[in-house]
Amino acid sequence: MQKSSRNRKPSKRAGRAKAARASGHRAAKTAKAARSVAPSPVSERMNKQTKLLDLLRRPAGATIAALSDASGWQQHSVRGFLAGVVRKKLGLELVSTVEADQRIYRIVAAKQA
Repeated sequence: MQKSSRNRKPSKRAGRAKAARASGHRAAKTAKAARSVAPSPVSERMNKQTKLLDLLRRPAGATIAALSDASGWQQHSVRGFLAGVVRKKLGLELVSTVEADQRIYRIVAAKQA
């Protein structure tokens, strides 16, 4: 059975919340400054995506290792990017060939109808 709220002691969190509201102006300034300095995750992702697409559009293509180094992702994440984003989401034609014991991935231009 719960006690009524009248008999409860005030929690420590309530005191912290009041202090945070009182100094909210200062906290908002620092949060705003931190946001302007740090790059947004969306723009960072788009930069990685465009970097990988540029590597794949080269005539020489790119290996999984080269794509992994360029993006900082693990190899299974690069493969997921190739299947999920390049092929499915963007609808690009991705071709892979084996050259000198390495699999090379390339984006080929869509055929004109």
